[in-house]
Amino acid sequence: MLSTNQLNAFKVQFITHFNQKYTYYQSAVMALAGGCKWIQLRMKDVPVDTVESMAQKIMPLCRQANAVFIIDDHVELCAKIGADGVHLGKEDMSVEQARRLLGYNYIIGATCNQIEDIVAAKHNGADYVGIGPFKYTQTKKKLSPVLGLDGFTSIIRACHEKNICIPKVGIGGIEIDNIAPILSIGINGIAVSGLVLNADNPTLSMQNILSKV
Repeated sequence: MLSTNQLNAFKVQFITHFNQKYTYYQSAVMALAGGCKWIQLRMKDVPVDTVESMAQKIMPLCRQANAVFIIDDHVELCAKIGADGVHLGKEDMSVEQARRLLGYNYIIGATCNQIEDIVAAKHNGADYVGIGPFKYTQTKKKLSPVLGLDGFTSIIRACHEKNICIPKVGIGGIEIDNIAPILSIGINGIAVSGLVLNADNPTLSMQNILSKV
């Protein structure tokens, strides 16, 4: 279960990425400088040693900023370096197996695309779910069906009907004008990447995003 401070940080999550101007490391630095309190290190299709090296650089910055530090996919690495938790995609290790390995001292999040995914994630011990993609995003290669606001609304309604109470973050291609509508339907937070990294001033972009929640 997320603590009160973690729930506050949960409202805006930054997922690291890179482009022609900025590295993974720089993306995290700028997000933290803009006030983000939840950083997920996501580095797909690279050796775990490379991920660990980057994690060892970014995690101390998160500690200094009192920000949550989550590692995407790599459960064993999360435990090895003492990150705050791990986020699991639909093709990563199962939530159930990750919980057995990590115990209950780590945060576990799971990407979900439909109500059945959320029910399973909750049952298997996830602390939160990432619902998406909201719309098309270039940061993911294997994209699940795009949900949009109607899809998000349908999932939230199903959660209420099934009495599934778990923190939910909207993910995938979210733009600044989408934030208020997404939060208004009962999503607890948003995850962003390109919205920050591709801005003229990423730090100011993060500050603007935070002002919307």
